[in-house]
Amino acid sequence: MDLSAGFSEANFACIKNSGRSFAVIRGYQSTGRVDPNVVASVRNARAAGIPYVDVYIFPCVSCGNPAGQMDALIAALGTENYGMIWLDIERLAWPANQVSNRDFISGLITAGKAKGKNIGVYTNYNNWESIVGLSWAGAASLPLWYAHYDNSPSFSDFVPFGGWTKPAIKQYAGDAVECGVSVDLNWYP
Repeated sequence: MDLSAGFSEANFACIKNSGRSFAVIRGYQSTGRVDPNVVASVRNARAAGIPYVDVYIFPCVSCGNPAGQMDALIAALGTENYGMIWLDIERLAWPANQVSNRDFISGLITAGKAKGKNIGVYTNYNNWESIVGLSWAGAASLPLWYAHYDNSPSFSDFVPFGGWTKPAIKQYAGDAVECGVSVDLNWYP
């Protein structure tokens, strides 16, 4: 499951008890700032016993400076115990220039890797086609987390794009309610 609001340890404990083993927490907001809830949510997820805790960056493209955004997120997280940083690449305020969009995404990747972080990409076929073009494979060496809201926790619907031939995670339902809080549901085999 992934989430964009602050969650308490009790929320995460309930979610863990319902059979969920991983959480992806918003770390950076599209408005151009580190999510003020990210550190507490990462701590709360770990304290509740969630074994896999990642974060995602929803970049602010109009703010520019992709390296600065990645650096700000990494600095805010400090020594918190998290795994991947996922780049949330979906159509929201991306310019029409696919070349500059590719450069922006590459800047995020380069900055994260320079700090020794594991980076992945969250997107889908339509978003990738619109933002950078289906043939751009500049992030294909990274794990792919794709969205397709078909309520099917499987990769049976996956169509290769962007150089990816197989995904790592699928977001199969959005705006679900677990333990009284709103989350998106994901499948991670």
